[in-house]
Amino acid sequence: MDVREVAKLAHLKISDEEAEIYEPQMNEIVAYVEQLNELDTSDLEPAIGGLTPEGEATHADRDDVHRPSLSQEEALDQAPSAVEGHFRVPKVL
Repeated sequence: MDVREVAKLAHLKISDEEAEIYEPQMNEIVAYVEQLNELDTSDLEPAIGGLTPEGEATHADRDDVHRPSLSQEEALDQAPSAVEGHFRVPKVL
């Protein structure tokens, strides 16, 4: 796996030394995940999920309670870049 490409996609700058350190680690992680994909899980029930096998909703872990949220001004106050009342983010396409 190309650690520089992953860093680019994540908008991270890494040095040559960091790339040498991270590339073998990423390759080990990918190899482990590929090894997990080989396991036969066809007889196992899902441990978590939005729906039970019968299609019924699962129980929520907490009550859905209305709580006050940040105002637009408060949210934008902590934004690294805000323009005309909106968050400014990098172009995706």
